[in-house]
Amino acid sequence: MTAELRVDDLLAAARSKAGLSEFGDDWFLEPLRVLVTALNGEARLSELGLELTRRRLTALLVDRLRLRALQREHPEIHDVEPVVAGVICGLPRTGSTLLHRLLASSPKLTATLSWETSYPIPFPGEGPDAAERKHRAQQRMKAFLELSPDFGDIHTVQWDGPEEDVILVDRSFTSMSFDSFYRVPSYGDWLRAADQRKAYAELRQWLQVLQWQDPARAGKRWVLKSPHHLTAVDTVLDTFDGCRIVMTHRSPVRAVPSYASMVRTMSAQYSDETDPVAIGRYWSDRFTASLREFGAVRAKRPERFVDVQFDTMLTQPVAGARSVLDALGLPADAADDAAFQSYVDRDRRERHAAHSYTAEDFGLSPEQLAQDFAFYQEVRS
Repeated sequence: MTAELRVDDLLAAARSKAGLSEFGDDWFLEPLRVLVTALNGEARLSELGLELTRRRLTALLVDRLRLRALQREHPEIHDVEPVVAGVICGLPRTGSTLLHRLLASSPKLTATLSWETSYPIPFPGEGPDAAERKHRAQQRMKAFLELSPDFGDIHTVQWDGPEEDVILVDRSFTSMSFDSFYRVPSYGDWLRAADQRKAYAELRQWLQVLQWQDPARAGKRWVLKSPHHLTAVDTVLDTFDGCRIVMTHRSPVRAVPSYASMVRTMSAQYSDETDPVAIGRYWSDRFTASLREFGAVRAKRPERFVDVQFDTMLTQPVAGARSVLDALGLPADAADDAAFQSYVDRDRRERHAAHSYTAEDFGLSPEQLAQDFAFYQEVRS
């Protein structure tokens, strides 16, 4: 085994594992090469982290091969029309996960599920119940929590619950997932300057695949969610015609250190040399830039945006979800209210220990964060 990752080796391993050779449009090679260069030069991968990353990147490439094979075998997939009603894209740790899961419980909406984002394509011979993929997803989540035992206190995980669609975008190698799990600042620089239209076109293809597999989704609209979408708001609006951006708002003085704590927990799986101060500064700078760009896009298309306050999701989650559903043109009814309340009750039962952190843990201060993000108050309702 080589001491670093090599793109050609990853491509060859994926072709061998999948028994397939056609990746289709090779546009993805540029982000993959940028990522691999950053992983080798910046991420300080441990021996275990290197092996886990090699497996992860190979699996993502395998899924690209299998996607193209599935599309060739079932060309009718291209005729599926996923309609996206809303895209939640507030900063991390702003109540967006709760809002996403509440909205996904509505009979009117659907969302990507955790097991689907891990295993979006049926295995050979697998039935419509997706039993093998669900089993593997459970085992995968168990292994993840064993590597990061504190993660469940930060972010409630459910192998069969709604999950961020950015995990599907990972297969384009154009995703905020990578600089969240690894120290790869050069990749982050590339990502935020990149034209992400092809990555979002592929996200739409993944939604087609999932909708094609599940007839129960017929007639339902999608609700997507990820802070990654903040890096490409214009592209999101162009890709999903008629959708609205749902922006969850919380003071960055709290949200930024909270996400830094989450990143430190995740990145410790892959490196024994995590630097909390570097993590804090990196994400403070990234989110400052993202919110400035968000404000510029919002000013051009204000009618495409919906605002939700963190305090609302904390104290009146059902009312918050109701207001968003109304804003998406899908007025809430008794069935929605019952679904929302059922999820809130379940969430309270399953909630883990409190997430403990301070800004100072990451070389930040509340005063400096307040100053750096003062401009953001202008776009908060």
